Amino acid sequence: MLKGAKKFFRNNSAAYVFLLPWLLGFLILTVYPMIQSLYLSFTSYSMGREWGWIGLENYLKMLSSDRITGDPQYLKSLTVTFTYVFTSVPLKLAFALLVAMLMNRGLKFVSLYRAVYYIPTLLGGSVAIAVLWRKLFAKDGIINSLISALTGAEDLPGWIANPKYALGTLVILSVWQFGSSMIIFLAGLKQISPEYYEAAEIDGAGKTRQFFSITLPLITPIILFNLIMQMISAFQAFTQAYIISQGKGGPVNSTLFYTLHLYNKGFYYHEMGYASAMAWVMLIIIAVFTAIIFKTSGSWVSYGSGE
Repeated sequence: MLKGAKKFFRNNSAAYVFLLPWLLGFLILTVYPMIQSLYLSFTSYSMGREWGWIGLENYLKMLSSDRITGDPQYLKSLTVTFTYVFTSVPLKLAFALLVAMLMNRGLKFVSLYRAVYYIPTLLGGSVAIAVLWRKLFAKDGIINSLISALTGAEDLPGWIANPKYALGTLVILSVWQFGSSMIIFLAGLKQISPEYYEAAEIDGAGKTRQFFSITLPLITPIILFNLIMQMISAFQAFTQAYIISQGKGGPVNSTLFYTLHLYNKGFYYHEMGYASAMAWVMLIIIAVFTAIIFKTSGSWVSYGSGE
């Protein structure tokens, strides 16, 4: 067995040489920081202060609402993040699928449309777009000017400054970045044979019936992929909330994302041990939701092989 292993590595030595830079980068820049953060999550590590091993105190602190020994904002950050994820992800996927179906109808200049619709995905996570979004939805912004011009309404609210609507503006920003999901949906739609639709039309099925009986079942693997990727991305959303709320998660913590709260704990209050614990809890949350989606996918995902 040992002889066979030596022969295997000798025959594939060139491949391992080329993989070495990536492997070193993965171990040094990913694996080691993860192990280090796991260790720090059990400590009171704080930059510039004495620290030591405290066991599960950081994790217990998340469950306490006491202002001195607990973290009263933790549950609020979880609520805001869950609301954002469960609202923005379905809306983004639905809008991306709608646009993909429109582009799949044999329109001219489809390549140009694909590029144009993909631009928001490239720019949406940037600081510049977040600043622009804050200006658009300000009390004296373009959005209020358009609403006033169309409806004659006056004294409109500052959408960013109002806790009722602040999170909604971030959801709209997320939905606007539908380009990547749209392109993946479009690729999946093009793989569906036209014969299915021709047979359905002969049987008298309308467009709605064709969508629910042919299109939707055949692209469920694409929906599964997009759902998981967009969910993970939504849980990690940070830049938009940080810029629009100026790092405070306001107004009244209505945009206090989990990642923003984690960032403030680690880099503003210098509670690196607690921030590390928060990061690992978020990793577990994402892993649990991903596992649930995979576990339930057997009841709604069709791979075209009778499964």
